[in-house]
Amino acid sequence: MKKFDLAKNKGLKLTNALKQSHSERFGKSAEDAAPDRREQRKLDQAKGLVPFACKLNGELVARLQERAAGHPEGINGLLDELLRSALSA
Repeated sequence: MKKFDLAKNKGLKLTNALKQSHSERFGKSAEDAAPDRREQRKLDQAKGLVPFACKLNGELVARLQERAAGHPEGINGLLDELLRSALSA
């Protein structure tokens, strides 16, 4: 490789390393950071959660997001609660 290519690759590695690192900035430590996608997927699987995607009307989504803002478990908890009550009725 040419000297320029080596320097470019080194810079790219450094840039990616900085993006991936979790520093203790602004009072957040590594323990407070959210788990990465793989860890989150394992946690969800342990809880028995399965990803489920569907398309909804924009007005309905806006209403769900408004109600989810006040829900303790967020939008996932709100949808779980609404679907359970609707299916049991």
